[in-house]
Amino acid sequence: KNVKHAQQWTNTLATYAAPVIGELATNQITTEHVLDILKPIWSSKAETASRDRNRIELVLDAAKARGLLDGENPARWRGHLDKLLPPSSKAKRTQNHPALPYSELARFMPALESVEGQSAYALKMAILTACRTSEVLEADWSEVDLKTKLWTIPAVRMKAGKIHTVPLSDALIALLETIPRIKGSSLLFPGARKGRPISNMAMLMTLRRMDQKDLKDGGKGWRDSNDKVITAHGFRSTFRDWAAECTPHAREVCEMALAHVVASGAEAAYWRSDLLEKRRVLMADWADFVTRNVNGSAII
Repeated sequence: KNVKHAQQWTNTLATYAAPVIGELATNQITTEHVLDILKPIWSSKAETASRDRNRIELVLDAAKARGLLDGENPARWRGHLDKLLPPSSKAKRTQNHPALPYSELARFMPALESVEGQSAYALKMAILTACRTSEVLEADWSEVDLKTKLWTIPAVRMKAGKIHTVPLSDALIALLETIPRIKGSSLLFPGARKGRPISNMAMLMTLRRMDQKDLKDGGKGWRDSNDKVITAHGFRSTFRDWAAECTPHAREVCEMALAHVVASGAEAAYWRSDLLEKRRVLMADWADFVTRNVNGSAII
């Protein structure tokens, strides 16, 4: 779907598959080879192992379609590897991103406001929109309409493959007006490489720099309830927890704000609206909560 996804493909195959089968022709690869790749990481890195198996299978399917592989695909799961490997439960594979409790935003936001640079702007935008980091980092000025107060993210950049409209709160508009426009680039956050945004590590590095500050918790930094350093993606969970516990906004409105699928099958046919106006109210409420400290004064 995007450059980051393409890099994940090549990186995981280069790291785990290439040392075992990198020098083999496709018709030389056996089930034992695939097991040699997967077994060392099947339990410890279950999500990575599952994705790598799928990618190997797709590559070998392509080879088979071109006449470069005969017989069974040695990486096929159903009816083949599922008989040789223990099931990898969804619960074990799912890794939640460490998230800041919403009650901590009053302390967090003033500290973020003291950080300068593109990555700090990007992190603020990610928090205010509850969007994924890749959606924010790849944002283009052509997608932003200040008159209608909408940011329209094209389908090609969305995880679900559907256009997503983000209502612009007053706080977000104020933030956008402070982001400098770089000559020769239409990106909100252009990086060193022409036509590419800043690294997807930029926001994490901002959090790490903040983590080194002398904070009230004894300098441990910004961590979740499990003492794990929070991630930029985790602010989507912060938003969702706040919306569920502190507001009367309907579940469907909150889920659509996160660009989640709210219905499937026959039920989905009845969802014709993206609940934009209701989401405007939700995101305005969220921005108000995010940008006010414990004394009620505006931060952004």
